[in-house]
Amino acid sequence: MSAQFPEDLRYTKEHEWVRLEGDVATIGITHFAQSSLGDIVFVELPSEGDVLEQEESFGSVEAVKAVSDLYAPVAGEVVEVNETLDADPAVINGSPYEDGWMVRIQVSDPSEVEELMEPEQYQEFVAGLEEGE
Repeated sequence: MSAQFPEDLRYTKEHEWVRLEGDVATIGITHFAQSSLGDIVFVELPSEGDVLEQEESFGSVEAVKAVSDLYAPVAGEVVEVNETLDADPAVINGSPYEDGWMVRIQVSDPSEVEELMEPEQYQEFVAGLEEGE
């Protein structure tokens, strides 16, 4: 599996990724998403303590050519926000799976993560989108 589809993550059809460690999920956008958006210039994220509902918008990413909503892959309470992105949102372009993470949430129901796409499924999903372009 390539670096574009890390094995330890789960994915959504809206191009968010989740890394579950215990009952804390780190969430960001995929390489495909940042690549499609282009240079990211602004990120709007929730605050610590905010409660996210699965599949509801929790913020947005603004690039030179588009604004895209972010959707929570799982429900839970925000326990950490990546402050680096306030000053340098382009970190997402350079490191979408590591330094460009967006929020960490205390997951309400860890089984929600199991419902998300595995790397192979997401890779096939993206391949289908690329063929349709």
